[in-house]
Amino acid sequence: MDHAPREVTLSEGPSPHWVWASDPVLRRVALLDLETGRFLGQVDGGVGMTVPLFSRTRPELYVPETHYSRGSRGERTDVLTFYDVHSLAPGGEVILPAKRAINSLPVGNAAITDDDGFAVLFNLNPATSVSIVDLVRRRFVEELPTPGCSLVYPAGPRRFAMICADGALLLVSLGADGHVVGRRRSAPFFDPQRDPVTEKAVRLGSRWIFVSFEGMVHELDFSGEEPRFLPPWSLLSPEDREDSWRIGGQEHLAIHEGSGRLYSLMHQGGPDTHKEMGTELWVYDVAKHERLQRIPMQLPGLTYMGVPLEFGRKWPRPFNRIMDWLLWLLPNVGVDEVRVTRDAHPLLVTGAMFSGSLAVYDALSGEFVRRVMTGNSVNAVLQTPFAEARP
Repeated sequence: MDHAPREVTLSEGPSPHWVWASDPVLRRVALLDLETGRFLGQVDGGVGMTVPLFSRTRPELYVPETHYSRGSRGERTDVLTFYDVHSLAPGGEVILPAKRAINSLPVGNAAITDDDGFAVLFNLNPATSVSIVDLVRRRFVEELPTPGCSLVYPAGPRRFAMICADGALLLVSLGADGHVVGRRRSAPFFDPQRDPVTEKAVRLGSRWIFVSFEGMVHELDFSGEEPRFLPPWSLLSPEDREDSWRIGGQEHLAIHEGSGRLYSLMHQGGPDTHKEMGTELWVYDVAKHERLQRIPMQLPGLTYMGVPLEFGRKWPRPFNRIMDWLLWLLPNVGVDEVRVTRDAHPLLVTGAMFSGSLAVYDALSGEFVRRVMTGNSVNAVLQTPFAEARP
């Protein structure tokens, strides 16, 4: 990695092979180029995880932040900060009710409606609600109580869904001004007592795909007025279940819309081990409900006392080989996060909470390509928001 300071405007991008990697320890999200391994920049956050939201029609990104007047204590202020995607400089903010949810979830805490007009932020204090922000006028609209229902998933031009405690959905519709014009609950689509779904869903067009602790896939189609629940199907064969294979990881699902491939981190373990890291990545054809491939995961890298160990081009050749062998021989403790770029020649990127590095694969062949340094102490959330370079 080139550590020489330099001023950069991201006029050449965004590129489909750029990835954002969030670090809750350093309270930032780093922007990396997977092709070159370059560190391109960063956006700082406040307390908790920094997970930006990305506009599809404006050169902006938005970061939900929480700040305390005394650093870790004092008066709390929650804001949604507007950043320019080329300079990564802040260009404004909207003050929010000081109650946004602060946790380690990679998806569901905040979202942008499909018309790109409003941000919806989940609150937990401990009552559940959402805060709605007009992104065009840059103003706070209103707070909506949502008792018993949590997290937000875009489900139409000005509609979003929330998961409720009984396994049902709460669907909320907004008017042109961002105020709520309709809300209704669906029937339950899973049994939260028998086999709950994880909240780490991925989106494929008008569908959201949730996977349960036991590996059952639930596809929710929001293309119509009412959500349609497709018949569940299993990621696991009877033989896989006998061998104790299960989903696992902090960000365990990824999707490539162009090929219809679903990627799921897997490990061998007992009941309630769905948060354990994955040792293999299984690839599925969503349309056929068939497994296409099993990819053994390599160690993304090493971090010692909070400092990522850099390896590669700057080391003399013998030391490069020693490091490669060391990473190969170390026990595969697993991978926490997986993401796939959205272009026609996608890359697969993986990370882990114990590592400040990322591992990059060819997403279609599964071939390992390289490791990339992020400069982070840990990598907790990965984002690949861009399908192609924007003008």
